[in-house]
Amino acid sequence: MSRTRLSTYTAPPAEVTRALDELRAQYEVPTVFPPEALAEAEAAATAWAQDGPARLLAGGARDARDLNLVTIDPPGSMDLDQAVLLERLPARGDQDGAEPTAASASSDPAPAYRVHYAIASLATFVTPDGALDAELRRRGETIYAPDAATPLHPEALSHGAASLLEDVDRPACLWTIDLDARGEVVSAHVERALVRSRARLTYGQVQAAIDGEGSLPPAAPADLPELLARIGRLRLEREAARGGISMTTPEQVIEVTGAPELAGAPEPAEADASGAAEAAGPEGPAGATSPDGYRLAYRVPVPAEQYNAQISLLTGMCAARIMVECGVGILRTLPPARPEDYARLRRVAAALGIDWPAARPYPELVRGLDHAVPAHAAFMDQAMSLFRGSGYLSFGAGGIGVPADDEASDTEEAVHSAIAARYAHVTAPLRRLVDRYGEEVCIAACAGAPVPEWVLRSLPDLPGVMEQTGKRARAIGRGALTALEALVLRGHEGEVFDGVITSERDGRGELVLVEPAVVTEIRAGKGASDDGRLPVGERVRVRLLSADPATGIRFRLLRDQS
Repeated sequence: MSRTRLSTYTAPPAEVTRALDELRAQYEVPTVFPPEALAEAEAAATAWAQDGPARLLAGGARDARDLNLVTIDPPGSMDLDQAVLLERLPARGDQDGAEPTAASASSDPAPAYRVHYAIASLATFVTPDGALDAELRRRGETIYAPDAATPLHPEALSHGAASLLEDVDRPACLWTIDLDARGEVVSAHVERALVRSRARLTYGQVQAAIDGEGSLPPAAPADLPELLARIGRLRLEREAARGGISMTTPEQVIEVTGAPELAGAPEPAEADASGAAEAAGPEGPAGATSPDGYRLAYRVPVPAEQYNAQISLLTGMCAARIMVECGVGILRTLPPARPEDYARLRRVAAALGIDWPAARPYPELVRGLDHAVPAHAAFMDQAMSLFRGSGYLSFGAGGIGVPADDEASDTEEAVHSAIAARYAHVTAPLRRLVDRYGEEVCIAACAGAPVPEWVLRSLPDLPGVMEQTGKRARAIGRGALTALEALVLRGHEGEVFDGVITSERDGRGELVLVEPAVVTEIRAGKGASDDGRLPVGERVRVRLLSADPATGIRFRLLRDQS
């Protein structure tokens, strides 16, 4: 898709704020923290600043401040959940650090790479059953909107004491994961630790270093770009081998113009790896001073984001395995697609002229598509709806049974079909409630200790809490994009736009404009084909009839596409 920016397609900030305030009121988004919850957060942050590191070490945590960890996030982010260090391990009998080979791994599953992954330790700061804990359960997750984020935790924690900021001591759940030369897991362990991030990097910086077009700060490990690309590609190969799928498609993002850098942007969708990315948040200042306006754009994630997401997915898969082995935990689930859904997708492929041999697996087909080709983009749009119904499954507490030891015998309720493996959310506790509980289960299991009672009490209700709060966050994300689309188009009624129709059902289709980055509905009418159907997968020209946040957007397909 074109990345051209036209200043005429800008939504006025006052009108955006008005529309978003109405949206937040409609879904009862919390605006401020209760005084008791805020006091608990500030007290915990103050206690950490006074003697927190010493108390953490005295309690048996590992001192891991010797590890050269770094964070990789969008520019301006302050809620830093993860810090990473990657190492190449010498082969047995070989101390020269030569590149491991798959051949050696096939006969000897010795570790070839080590992943150190530090995750913010929120249990260090949140008192179970306290006022802050109750408020966190009410919020569930951080909600991102173009003008401001509604954080899960107070900023004293999310932007301060609990965030893995550079050059400060922080408590963490430290994962150590060894991989063989093919990228398969050899061992995984997590423990409480004291860590100190060396540098705060952006995806753009890391990608430039991978491409040989830039360098990282001196404090960052020099081999990070090479090893992130190497391990990321190995994990993508393992994903393909087990039948998993993660699509890299253009994301619809919101850009803020005429104000400073964004603080607290959402992560690129790691997602759940569910095959469908959440609506992206603002790429610009959220809550910063006086933006000139808001624009919509398409953004294609850089490979560094995909590689980094693989590290997070790897950790979530290891966490799921540990939880099932210890008999207590909570999994992120996604049921498999139904046969009729695959049949529908095959009909879409045929209609778009995409060759899909009967023997070719769906994941292999998708990995060979190019989103720059309109027909491929249309197919990928349809493919993202193949897997639906993501949720959570808690087990081992409150009388809920434990999934079978053998993943192949999992019921549909215990699998994550897009990842093609068991999976758990454990890597974003600053922004998602459930991750704190998963981390504590895994730390207890690895230490051979009982799972904390407060975790066991909460597990049965967590799936419902996350479902309810997740629906609210998704509604805000969709509503914000819908309002922005109408506002950037308002005043351009009568103009003609280029686009692609990506799907059609019962005379209604999805229209993706080239510029501005609007994705909206279009109905079959005078411009449709003789049989009344919309030209799915083809470039089209459309005329804007109306655009209003209250009533929506209306386009008419032009029959003359010259």
